[in-house]
Amino acid sequence: MKAFLLAAGKGTRLKPFTDHTPKCLIPIQGKPLLQIWIGLFETCGIQDVLINIHSHADQVLTWIEAYQPQTPVHMTPFLEPRLLGSAGTLWARQDFVYDEDAFVIAYADNLTNINLERMIAFHRRTRLSGGMFTMGLFRSPNPAACGIASLDSNYRILSFVEKPAQPESDLANAGIYVSSFEVFDRFPPNAGHFGHDVLDLGYHVLPNLTGNMFGYLIPEYIRDIGLPEAYLAAQSEWAEVNRKEQL
Repeated sequence: MKAFLLAAGKGTRLKPFTDHTPKCLIPIQGKPLLQIWIGLFETCGIQDVLINIHSHADQVLTWIEAYQPQTPVHMTPFLEPRLLGSAGTLWARQDFVYDEDAFVIAYADNLTNINLERMIAFHRRTRLSGGMFTMGLFRSPNPAACGIASLDSNYRILSFVEKPAQPESDLANAGIYVSSFEVFDRFPPNAGHFGHDVLDLGYHVLPNLTGNMFGYLIPEYIRDIGLPEAYLAAQSEWAEVNRKEQL
């Protein structure tokens, strides 16, 4: 199985921590975020991961080269001189997963101990009901700042709105997905010629998937570390997560 790990963000909101370090390499309890993600992929049997890079690209390339001998997960860097956007990266490198019946997409600035095997199994079950895409969800205390999904009783996503003025639920997009290849049929018709604008999953693709997209409520720890206060809070929270896992 393969995965896209989206790690090209500039980390503007996380300054000053990202002034000299890419967001995907900032340490959590002494371990870079990328290393935590590669460990999750290794645990669930993902063998190949494509990592898009942009900000501080030389540092990320150096880290990948140094860490590759320590993991069976093969890491393929994809340099974006100009940011393509979350969906733009997928569109540009759809060849990476053309022969996969399912693949994972994850944002590298999320800190989580998610059990990906369970989410992948959920995705395979919903395929029998017309699902082609599974969105990881969490309950947000501030839904107006998130992408929000509304579900039916079978976890089918009936609507998805990015940062709605009047949220219909508190079920927020966690930035972790399992997808089937036919998702590319739901990309905008001009996806290959999107000009200088980024092609974004939340705005340009996910709304087109309602009815064929299911929501998976993540029971494990997850936090977006994109703001300084969130990053600092994650340090102590992650220590507690690891302590509980070792009990």
